[in-house]
Amino acid sequence: MSLIVHLFFDDIINGQAPQVNFSVNGRVYHLAYYLTDGIYPKWATFIQSISLPQGLKARLFAKRQEAARKDAERAFGVLQARFAIIKNPVRSWDKVKIGKIMRACIILHNMIVEDERDESTTNWEDNVTTNQFDVSDFQQGEGNGSSHVNLGFSHIANSMDVENDIRNRKVHQKLKADLVEHLWNKFGRDEDNN
Repeated sequence: MSLIVHLFFDDIINGQAPQVNFSVNGRVYHLAYYLTDGIYPKWATFIQSISLPQGLKARLFAKRQEAARKDAERAFGVLQARFAIIKNPVRSWDKVKIGKIMRACIILHNMIVEDERDESTTNWEDNVTTNQFDVSDFQQGEGNGSSHVNLGFSHIANSMDVENDIRNRKVHQKLKADLVEHLWNKFGRDEDNN
């Protein structure tokens, strides 16, 4: 898992990732997070499901988190089924090469889907214009999207601070609790009727 964790966070630690600011349940956060399963550590940047959810809020969170995580896994599975290069181990490759391969496969996949699409099928742009998808609650906060690299002692000290922020269990617990509340406030009434 160490290799995977470093692939996720090298850009953040080195000050090369875009800044992320978002608010959940009235609290502002400054690091992106990933939906994960139970093998990942309880860090500020990894949010696992609740393994034995107690109560309606916890059950709703577990249901929604697991569904979103499974969607990402299915999408990756589709790419693996279509492109043999994604099935193979990549430990010896550098992350830039891995990123380029993934982007190329995603672009090729989308081109194939677009080419095979039936004309009567509603396309993604139509869904957006009819507000079938509402991503406004999850969009990144305002920022210029720029990144920078600092060298020297201040960079090392900043890298250590960022790494400590990533590993922060208290922030993990707060974020998870805020996400549980946010989902309940947004979808809890719907769950009462199911």
